[in-house]
Amino acid sequence: MSNMVNLTINGIAVSVEEGQTILEAAEKLHIKIPTLCYHKDLCVAGNCRVCVVEQVGNNKLVASCAMPVSEGMEINTNTLKVRNCRKHIIELLLTEHNEECTKCYRNGHCELQELAAEYQITNQDFIDLVPDKNYTVDRISPAIEKDDSKCIRCQRCVRTCAEIQSVGAIAVAHKGSEMKISTVFDRALDEVVCTNCGQCIVHCPTGALTEKSYVEKVWDAIADPESHVVVQTAPAVRIGLGEELGFEPGTRVTGKMVSALRRLGFDSVLDTDFTADLTIMEEGTELLTRLKRALVEDDPDVALPMATSCSPGWVKYIEHKYPEYLPNLSTCKSPQQMFGALAKTYYAKNVKVDPQNIISVSIMPCTAKKYEANRPEMKDSGYKDVDFVLTTRELAVMIRQAGIEFEKLNDESFDSIMGTGSGAAVIFGATGGVMEAALRTAYEIVTGREVPFENLEILPVRGLEGVKEASIKIEGTVDDWKFLEGVELKCAITNGLENAHQLMDNIKNGESFYHFIEIMACPGGCLGGGGQPYPVDDEVRMKRMQAIYNEDSDLPIRKSHENPEIVQIYKEFLEEPLSHKSHKLLHTTYVKREQY
Repeated sequence: MSNMVNLTINGIAVSVEEGQTILEAAEKLHIKIPTLCYHKDLCVAGNCRVCVVEQVGNNKLVASCAMPVSEGMEINTNTLKVRNCRKHIIELLLTEHNEECTKCYRNGHCELQELAAEYQITNQDFIDLVPDKNYTVDRISPAIEKDDSKCIRCQRCVRTCAEIQSVGAIAVAHKGSEMKISTVFDRALDEVVCTNCGQCIVHCPTGALTEKSYVEKVWDAIADPESHVVVQTAPAVRIGLGEELGFEPGTRVTGKMVSALRRLGFDSVLDTDFTADLTIMEEGTELLTRLKRALVEDDPDVALPMATSCSPGWVKYIEHKYPEYLPNLSTCKSPQQMFGALAKTYYAKNVKVDPQNIISVSIMPCTAKKYEANRPEMKDSGYKDVDFVLTTRELAVMIRQAGIEFEKLNDESFDSIMGTGSGAAVIFGATGGVMEAALRTAYEIVTGREVPFENLEILPVRGLEGVKEASIKIEGTVDDWKFLEGVELKCAITNGLENAHQLMDNIKNGESFYHFIEIMACPGGCLGGGGQPYPVDDEVRMKRMQAIYNEDSDLPIRKSHENPEIVQIYKEFLEEPLSHKSHKLLHTTYVKREQY
């Protein structure tokens, strides 16, 4: 048991574990100390000093986020000296900050703006330095915009990119007044190792890093009488959208979301869950085919473990960091891109609309999806498969702009033709979900029986742990899959690219062997994506995750291969998994990229 430390904060006694900080002790007493550089996901930096407090017996103010507690410590968080110091720090930050708040994308969601309001910074006592700064705005990336004029140099983005994602696309450059957050050789984000995951965005306290918005382009498409605008929504959106619109984290708003999308004017409201189920059929068959080549045909060229390819941030990461393992990636497109290709072929044929008039919009929890939609490979329908990608936050903007009282909407259902999904598809939104969905189907195909887990819940693959392992022994196979009899299928699951880095190094060094691995770029999987509501921490992620699993358990169909619309599309259009048409529309290739 940890040793306890006794101290007082504002005259109130409190006991906390040894090693905790003053900030953590204050939280236990429900005393709020302002912060900017601090984030629960990240290591302590102590850069901004907004969290200073007064320690009796110490002439200097101390940073509460970085100062460990000690026995008998007396802390005051609300003295005149403390308040004045915090106010001056905020004022100094504002001297170098472009204060165009009403025009800023983060207006109303900016931590600096909130502190300026709390400390009533109405008159600037210091010289405005913004006109003398040569600030730049990087708008080249299709996914992320970086505005140096709004950066407070807290370095949360740098720590996120290094600690959580192990990417290192951005770093601190120069010193003193010239210090800035930059990339190698000050290149645009689109020209470096950036995976477009957007974790820097959800950890940024200001508008220095934001997603590239396509809201106005979508409004223009909806208003165009010649355009037929279809929208797809990813699983994690339905458990994140409510949070952005005032609901508690983890609130499921699927029916209200569908209702809102119709009111916004979309011609057809469809579900990415449909193509998540399709992904399982294609990817599961691909895995079984690779296993057959390895175990029956002794093919030395078969690439195992096979890795999932649903996360575009992970795909770009492996293209940069582990290009020798590109053959291990499933050739399946992500559910978003499968949907886009089918929207302008299968869907267009069924609704009798010229595909050149179809505008395909996706609502995603992920900023990397914006980049993915713009990859040159994603035009197999003969057109750009997905025209515009909006984040969960951008959809909330549109709902507010339209004057829709979201909380008062009645629940509605998705349209038919690519609008039905299973519970297996819903859990794509959580880390381990793709693996669980694949195992539910693959095991049943091979044995004729359901997976040997109560209520289909494969608990070993669930949770926020860095790297999870699971294995299933295959017994009692049907005749077509006898070669798998007795095989122990070994799987690994991870979330966050730092964990992916560790897993891939273990595989590369021969320390671990698996048949199948699932990697999601963002902590918690899609539910913690770069396009989801902020702020976020593990407590919020767990609430979203539970909502995902609740949505799964409440659905009547919980296995991808039992989705009647999946059965229908193979019968009418695709023929069978891995068919020639499937390969043309639903599969893709990858590109080796530089490591800078």
